[in-house]
Amino acid sequence: MRQVKHRYETRNVSDEVKDIMNFFYVLNGKSLKQILLVVIAAFFTAWFLHMESIVHLPAFSAKDGPKAVYKGEKDIAITFNIGWGDVKAEPILDILKKEGIKSATFFLAGSWAERHPDLVARIVKEGYEIGILGYDYENYTELEEDKIRRDLAKAQEAFRKLNIKDIKLVRAPTGHFDQKTLKVAQRMGYTVVHWSIDSKDWTNPGVEVIAENVSKAKKGDIVLLHASDSAKQTAKALPIILDDMKGKGLKLVTVSEMIANADTKTNEIK
Repeated sequence: MRQVKHRYETRNVSDEVKDIMNFFYVLNGKSLKQILLVVIAAFFTAWFLHMESIVHLPAFSAKDGPKAVYKGEKDIAITFNIGWGDVKAEPILDILKKEGIKSATFFLAGSWAERHPDLVARIVKEGYEIGILGYDYENYTELEEDKIRRDLAKAQEAFRKLNIKDIKLVRAPTGHFDQKTLKVAQRMGYTVVHWSIDSKDWTNPGVEVIAENVSKAKKGDIVLLHASDSAKQTAKALPIILDDMKGKGLKLVTVSEMIANADTKTNEIK
């Protein structure tokens, strides 16, 4: 009897343990599903915010270090990159003059400036601001600090020979930069300038598309345009862009004026 009773009690304990395990299995199954849903939702939220930051915050600064300007708080700055070419820069200047635009910033490669001293002189004479677009078309993120410094110094010397001094602004030739770029520029007395609105004119997507890309600009934005020969449609899009800005009551300023008149915005780069 004792032995049979012992077996009966053992069997009941085992069944109870199984019941308890089944309970926790079901409970854990529900919990795991809930946790999985939360993880998936968090992942997509983080991904969305990350993509949004890429689209809307395209300029950077090192934390507690040198900064790159990409946006201000008021007014608007149109900027033109010129790295190469012989025929597209002059029509851009003609349109700006015809439209009565007194404020624009041209980022010029030192090598281009050397080959086009008359156009550089015209840019200065008509009151536009000049920034440095390096000397050669180099991706600064792929260069050591010393090579970045030498490229900027070579461009600096090219402008000095053209009697253009006190340039304070630099834009990375390919648009790519990192902490070492910011550090080198700061040591040389330059502020790195990026942009908040990319016209994508260098892809030649069509005059209407370029104008539409820039139409998103509002107070505080720095707009990227090109006057190199690769940008074949910019001259035709420019009058549409300027008319739209005038219609919105946007005041055009140089990048330096924007920096002086308002707090500029940066974003951390790691």
